[in-house]
Amino acid sequence: VPHPGMLVFDAPFRESCTLRRARTNTPLQALNLMNDPTYLEAARCLAERMLQDAGSDMESQLTKGFRLVLVRDPRQAELQILLAAGQRALLDFQNDPGAAREFLTVGARQPARDFDPVRLAALTTVAGTILNLDETVMKE
Repeated sequence: VPHPGMLVFDAPFRESCTLRRARTNTPLQALNLMNDPTYLEAARCLAERMLQDAGSDMESQLTKGFRLVLVRDPRQAELQILLAAGQRALLDFQNDPGAAREFLTVGARQPARDFDPVRLAALTTVAGTILNLDETVMKE
């Protein structure tokens, strides 16, 4: 029996060979990608890499994360949406730093101590959005 998280993505049972899986896209899949501890931890690791490898401004960090996941630069409209989401998340976590620290504890791996927890939490939120894009999840 597949893992319950994989059943949401219509993973086949291993009783018979499956050459091609059906392509589905449901709200339940997005809910899983945005809330499952495994995906939250993956988003945090991506955010840490964005902070480590890109410049100090959010635009270059988001561009780096977008490139790492989708292997292309974001279009200007995409970048503006991600920047707005990042600024909104940053403001929310600045108003409640305790929530940022709590958010970063999700998952088995401890967050890197090198980064400002508020900034890391905000970028984790946007990294989760990048990982949840249809272009990321679906093979075309």
